[in-house]
Amino acid sequence: MKKFLSAIFISLFLPSAFFAQSASVNFSLAFPQGEFKEKVENLGYGLNGDILFISPKPKSPFGLGLNLSYYIYGSETRREPLSTTVPDVFVRVERTNNLSNFHLLFVLGLPTGRARPYIEGLFGGAYIFTTTSVKSENTSEEFASSTNFDDFAWSYGAGFGLTFLISGDPNQNDNLIFLDFKGRYLWGTEAEYLKEGSVKVFNGKVTYDISQSKTDLITAHIGIKYYFSWKMGE
Repeated sequence: MKKFLSAIFISLFLPSAFFAQSASVNFSLAFPQGEFKEKVENLGYGLNGDILFISPKPKSPFGLGLNLSYYIYGSETRREPLSTTVPDVFVRVERTNNLSNFHLLFVLGLPTGRARPYIEGLFGGAYIFTTTSVKSENTSEEFASSTNFDDFAWSYGAGFGLTFLISGDPNQNDNLIFLDFKGRYLWGTEAEYLKEGSVKVFNGKVTYDISQSKTDLITAHIGIKYYFSWKMGE
């Protein structure tokens, strides 16, 4: 789990230091839709990040970049003895149901002004996975974890957003900070996954109740977007 999140962080923020013209980070909510909603009733929550290698400018309103997001759509926690031979020491067992999107991002937006509306197109995929970790009851330090189940789905969608300038000169196109509000509809192909209550542990054995459906989502985002100009060699 930590390695996966580290890979997301590196791929999201490292390119922005070298190539990006704008970068944004958002707190996000994910609302399952259609068949996915019939299986998963929980509201998802997590983080979303966008990098535009080409951002809308006065000479061209088009942008191109990458989108990455991570959501938790279910979780469970229980208290268990460490083992049958050490029944008087307890640990905390945590299970999370996760979904991570990664998309190629296309943007058409108003490149000037204090308020800048934009529309988006996205194409990529979704990695859906369930992990279980064991942590110390007192320190919350994780000392064991496992991925119980995972699958992949193709994902594509469209979105609409609006940014409001909070710092910088609106007549310039760099060193600008905006509040960023947006919503997206993401269509996901069929995948297999686990949800809350899907993992059963009885008499030392584990069984999985696997769900299968399309993975459509509506996502809502609020965060910060930063515009800057930078070229290779500078």
